[in-house]
Amino acid sequence: MGANYVPSSGWFYSWLDFDPDAARRDFADLASIGLDHVRVFPIWPWIQPNRGLIRQRAIDDLLTVIDCAAEFDLRVAVDLLQGHLSSFDFLPSWVLTWHQASVFTDPTVRAGLADYTRTVAAAVSTRPNVFAVTLGNEVNNLWPANPTTLDATFGFTADLVAGVRAVAPRLTCLTSFYDDIWYSPTHPFSPAAAVDLGDITTVHSWTFNGVAGIDAPLGPATTTHADYLVELAAAAATTADRRVWLQEVGAAEPDIPAASAAAFAQATVDAVVDNPALCGITWWCSHDIDPALLDFPHREYDLGLFTVDHRRKPVADVLASVCAGSANRPTRLANAARRGLMCPVDPRDPQTRDQVAPGSTFHQDWVGLRKLGPVAIVPPARTSLTA
Repeated sequence: MGANYVPSSGWFYSWLDFDPDAARRDFADLASIGLDHVRVFPIWPWIQPNRGLIRQRAIDDLLTVIDCAAEFDLRVAVDLLQGHLSSFDFLPSWVLTWHQASVFTDPTVRAGLADYTRTVAAAVSTRPNVFAVTLGNEVNNLWPANPTTLDATFGFTADLVAGVRAVAPRLTCLTSFYDDIWYSPTHPFSPAAAVDLGDITTVHSWTFNGVAGIDAPLGPATTTHADYLVELAAAAATTADRRVWLQEVGAAEPDIPAASAAAFAQATVDAVVDNPALCGITWWCSHDIDPALLDFPHREYDLGLFTVDHRRKPVADVLASVCAGSANRPTRLANAARRGLMCPVDPRDPQTRDQVAPGSTFHQDWVGLRKLGPVAIVPPARTSLTA
């Protein structure tokens, strides 16, 4: 159980005026509730402002953050391509203005990005508490401003994975996608990019991406959405033992009002924590955003486990309780002990993704059956579980 690290002072703009003592204070908050890891987000254009310039000072600041986390026994996952954060896109000027080029298809941009990802991955791999590198945060959100195709995005992802593995072979290498990759038949990233590339699959569960209109804030479709995504990702894998990381999940207003946030967190974690495919949960996010910072969507400001002045919020109490009780949890259900629901389409097929999206007939059937206990999604190609 961990948290996506959003600095309490200055959001990610704090990289521009880095203060290690501020990072230590934030990590002390997270360690105090028993979390064991953080996911951190360096900003691509601030490290590589020119295709031929990768700033060592910015990399050193990242390494200092990692070392600060180690002081509190926190392991670290590093996201490389930001990319997209909290509704803002961060791209260097050398892919914009008259240089305008798609990060996914332009060979010059891809070469520059490959240099960046290899350089940063090699640097962070020197720190023993770094356990994973994610290519970037929801990089598929950079389209349609960066036109691309299914084949191009698969190649883009595969090339970056190969580059990271070459320089940081001990680290788990991951991809990260907004959930249009699972639900939208027109989206130019395919489920195969999520489940075939990288060492484990990641999912990001947000109620505003479909389930909120069904029964938010505490209905069964809403509180089991994370478990549904983990199941869908596991069903799309070509092997039954592919692990899934719930890399983002949070209580976003207005769909989840503040008064319901703790109950939502408890119900969501209870529903997913014993899923046999699950390997970790990382809450979004560590700290609120200072309201003095302008132009964020309303829901982004209050997602933290802690306020900007380090006050612990009710959702943090929920996660602390989960962490405290984790050693005494019963063994996860084996597949043989779980119900299965046959999926009417191949969850790997990009063209039929709307048939498994929230509100679809299949999703409604799964939610109904899930009220009786855990339910595996069984793809047509796999028959080890039956309804």
